[in-house]
Amino acid sequence: MRLKSFHAPTMAEAMRLVREVLGDDAIIVATREEDGVGVRVTAAVEEEDGNLPAPSPAPVLRFGAPLEPQGPDVLDRVSEVLLHHGAPAAVNQQIMDAVSDLDVRDPLAALAAGLDQVFGFQPLPDGRYPRALMLVGPPGSGKTLTIAKLCTRAFRNGRPVGVVSTDTVRAGGIDQLSAYTRLLKLRLITAEDPVALADALEVQKGAEQVLVDSAGRNPYDEADMRELRDFLVAADIEPVLVLPAGLDAQEAGEMARAFRQVGVRRLLPTRLDMARRLGSLLAAAYEAEMSFADASATPKVIDGLGALTPTTLARFMMPEEAAAAQRRIKQTGTHA
Repeated sequence: MRLKSFHAPTMAEAMRLVREVLGDDAIIVATREEDGVGVRVTAAVEEEDGNLPAPSPAPVLRFGAPLEPQGPDVLDRVSEVLLHHGAPAAVNQQIMDAVSDLDVRDPLAALAAGLDQVFGFQPLPDGRYPRALMLVGPPGSGKTLTIAKLCTRAFRNGRPVGVVSTDTVRAGGIDQLSAYTRLLKLRLITAEDPVALADALEVQKGAEQVLVDSAGRNPYDEADMRELRDFLVAADIEPVLVLPAGLDAQEAGEMARAFRQVGVRRLLPTRLDMARRLGSLLAAAYEAEMSFADASATPKVIDGLGALTPTTLARFMMPEEAAAAQRRIKQTGTHA
């Protein structure tokens, strides 16, 4: 067996390179996002007489002309997975259209490529960031725990981080976050109103990042959302929507659209470990035109947050295929 790695800006382009160089018999062994430079795909082919098989002719691309469709087994599997997760029909159709234009034999890689073409992926900054990040969302979505995870990540990387909470009404809201910040020896500042928040952010100017926890908001309550907007315009603040997986898809889309109205552009899913159907997340990002940021798939604070990429999202949606890919990686010694 001969292994070869391919680098490209997007998953779709990497898949095309695999086909052009290794031919139709290539097997996708591993995929990996390269920070800031695109993706890397490792593929394998069986060698005959010590030589690689002759590559298939490169397809002639014309504007609006799709590549030769891939096998029905891959398309059927991707379609089956999308239906299982209960995403809206419009989302499923766009992903299937994107996948149909590819010639990929691995369902996991095909789904990742489709997700890459339909959705945006914009992880939260891991270093210095000029704007304060405020986590917003409905009550109980996991904002405070996510703040704790972000603080822990910054602390472990040796980066100064400031922490502010505007969740001063909920019983125990401050106490929960305060327990985490004490362990990390971080100073927690509370702000009860927009003016106090602006002052608190001024105090935290020396930090590489400033993280702001907020009270849960009812997206259908105009007064609640107006109050949230007042906090967001108090200073240079970027809101990030924290939304738990496993909601009704239509409900999640409506919630996301409401938070979009106050300036949210990034979506951070939580409870991926407790949900078996992720159609609500696809609906929320699609309906509100939000990019996926990081994601939480564990209640653990340490290493509890990671960037959500097309490949990692595809793995959450196709756990059986993801497990099979890991087994292939172990057999070949290739790391994804």
